[in-house]
Amino acid sequence: MTGMLLDGYRTHIVAAHKQPLFLLLVGFICSFVMIRFSVRMIRAKVRWWPGNITPGGLHIHHMVFGLGFLLVGGIGVFAANGGHPWIDWFGLAFGIGCGLVLDEFALILHLDDVYWSEQGRKSVDAVILGILGTALLLTGYVPLGVVPGQTTAAGSGRWGLVAVITVNALVSVVTLLKGKVWTGLLGMLVPGLSWIGAVRLARPSSPWARWWYSGRPRRAARALRRERLLHQRADRARTWLFDLIAGAPDKVPAHHTATHRVAERMAARATAHLDAHAARALARRSARLADRRSSGPAQSAAVPAGATAATIATDPARQGRAQQRRRTVRAGRSRGYSVRPATRIGRPGTAGDTRRGEGGSPGGGHGEPSAVGPEARSAFRHPGHPRLPHPALRR
Repeated sequence: MTGMLLDGYRTHIVAAHKQPLFLLLVGFICSFVMIRFSVRMIRAKVRWWPGNITPGGLHIHHMVFGLGFLLVGGIGVFAANGGHPWIDWFGLAFGIGCGLVLDEFALILHLDDVYWSEQGRKSVDAVILGILGTALLLTGYVPLGVVPGQTTAAGSGRWGLVAVITVNALVSVVTLLKGKVWTGLLGMLVPGLSWIGAVRLARPSSPWARWWYSGRPRRAARALRRERLLHQRADRARTWLFDLIAGAPDKVPAHHTATHRVAERMAARATAHLDAHAARALARRSARLADRRSSGPAQSAAVPAGATAATIATDPARQGRAQQRRRTVRAGRSRGYSVRPATRIGRPGTAGDTRRGEGGSPGGGHGEPSAVGPEARSAFRHPGHPRLPHPALRR
């Protein structure tokens, strides 16, 4: 068995001058498998497994090392002029770099750490496509189904080659526009595969369906029905396979798009609440200003014409109202700005004070009824804000 494998390797790989490409494929697969095993061990927090490389607190992603391998392999091939055995070693280094870089393809695409999120599946797609393309090249398939310098059976030469390349490329583009990415990309290497995807119905979310199925409801319904029956099953099988190979992504990571949407909705609700609160405060402030303007003439009539600033400052009525506001603030109530009737004069607790408390006595005592009736007091109350009883005077 081993002898047969070695004979087949010498015949189909070494003798066909495909050993550098074979080593590239080996390095590609081995590096991807090893790095996925490493990150899954780190994710599981296995104690004996070495963790991430973080010199000085800076997390270095493994695609950085992959870029180094790519540079060594690519530049080395040109420097060695394709000579053996250097081209074999440089092919192996280039394959290792491909596996490390494409494993973090989603991070490069999104410019964000989406390795364990749903967007991170694009890395697995890129790796599998790269491995399949390299394997097809190794088995003898060439892009678009032709070999440079090869003529057709009819001897049409260069124009036949151009026609085959053009037709196959156009069919592959149509397949890609129909939303069949795998069929279109592999159809560039396997002649005839893209034709199958081009003649079948497009996927409902593809650009082809948006352009051509919008005015044809029956065809759109057929495409949707086929999507539910076939493609969703295939997607579930592909998701299960990718989770088995690379690990299942996090359900809702901190940087996921759904989390951003929830945070934006909560911020919008908070902003709307703050806006409504500010609008209510502005309405109350406007109402107080309107009350002050409407009571301006009455207050000016109560003040003598020859009164000075010193007289107004020592006015007992003003001092009484200021003292009431201070008592209200100390008692924990919101500061009231409703207009007081002009008949209230004198300091609280004096003989000239006609203001009565809620209990009916001067300064908040008990006994005599208030000089101002409930109808007069209600005219100065702000609508929607019932007046609370004043606290007792602090001795």
